[in-house]
Amino acid sequence: MNELELKYGCNPNQKPSRIFMENNTDLPIEVLNGRPGYINFMDAFNGWQLVKELKAATGMPAATSFKHVSPAGAAIGLPLSDTLKKIYWVDDLGELSPLASAYARARGADRMSSYGDFISLSDVCDTSTAKMIQREVSDGVIAPGYEPEALEILKSKRKGTYNIIKIDPDYVPEPIEHKQVFGITFEQGRNSVVIDNDMLANVVTENKNIPDNAKNDLLISLITLKYTQSNSVAYACGGQAIGIGAGQQSRIHCTRLAGTKADNWYLRQCPKVIELQFIDSIKRADRDNAIDLYIGEDYMDVLADGAWQNIFKVKPEVFTREEKREWLNTMKGVSLGSDAFFPFGDNIERAHKSGVEYIAQPGGSIRDDNVIETCNKYGIAMAFTGLRLFHH
Repeated sequence: MNELELKYGCNPNQKPSRIFMENNTDLPIEVLNGRPGYINFMDAFNGWQLVKELKAATGMPAATSFKHVSPAGAAIGLPLSDTLKKIYWVDDLGELSPLASAYARARGADRMSSYGDFISLSDVCDTSTAKMIQREVSDGVIAPGYEPEALEILKSKRKGTYNIIKIDPDYVPEPIEHKQVFGITFEQGRNSVVIDNDMLANVVTENKNIPDNAKNDLLISLITLKYTQSNSVAYACGGQAIGIGAGQQSRIHCTRLAGTKADNWYLRQCPKVIELQFIDSIKRADRDNAIDLYIGEDYMDVLADGAWQNIFKVKPEVFTREEKREWLNTMKGVSLGSDAFFPFGDNIERAHKSGVEYIAQPGGSIRDDNVIETCNKYGIAMAFTGLRLFHH
């Protein structure tokens, strides 16, 4: 089959809609369940490339959680600490497979953005991963295969309409790609560059030490950025992206947005947040929303006028700005990637506030000296990759 008709395009008024192979070869995918739409396939194909490259770069199973053609999270399958299991709401699932751990991390980094995501998995979906996906609000999943029990679990989602796509892991697209805008065809070579440790060799700061775990995190950030709508910046730590700033017009806004998300990820690990007592009937998504308000500037929304009684068993104490800053000051060992050069040192100043100690960026700004000087002020090790990663 070389063509698949879709219900509609990006919006219901955009008809007709289809995906097809121009060279009359078969599509490299098989829809095992559901009816994926235009945006679902955009998320699926971008996400699949991301996790395939992450596994190739790190040798570990990888997962990503996509929303509107950018990742909300991406990760490799490192074991989870007890704290991460709690904040990702998976501490009741028993032992997790490496692939399930990767998805827990990808989903858990920014759970609000991941709500209703499209999932991409680098490996055959196992039962452990399927059980986790089963209870999350998600539009669909793409993987190179599914264990029989896992497939049956996933087919039961959304009253049997959950989108399940199987992709040929050996499929290699044509080296030249095309797309149309306003009836005009654009042509370019695919961005087939391989991102690996060699890209981190040119360390331009006084601190030259980038340990192996930080190199893995930098690879995660760079590969994630390769499939994130630009401008984009990604913070990573412990085998996962923890804050992604996508589609911003200025570099500092990318850095601030991603940094805020990274801060929220770390604030969720504060004992004051972990110990919040929710009423039993509150669902995970509502807990995520309440936590986001509680750790943000809108915390009074969940505490004022008795609103807390609909969420918490006990009224939480106010999480003051000073307490949050004190906790964030313990955030260390974070890596940061950027899809284009940093034009000013203000990006480094903001990154430092979120515990960034390692940076990978293309370099090439007329103010590189200022950026390097700012890194040196904080002892940050920064590599110039020489590689821009714009994605549109």
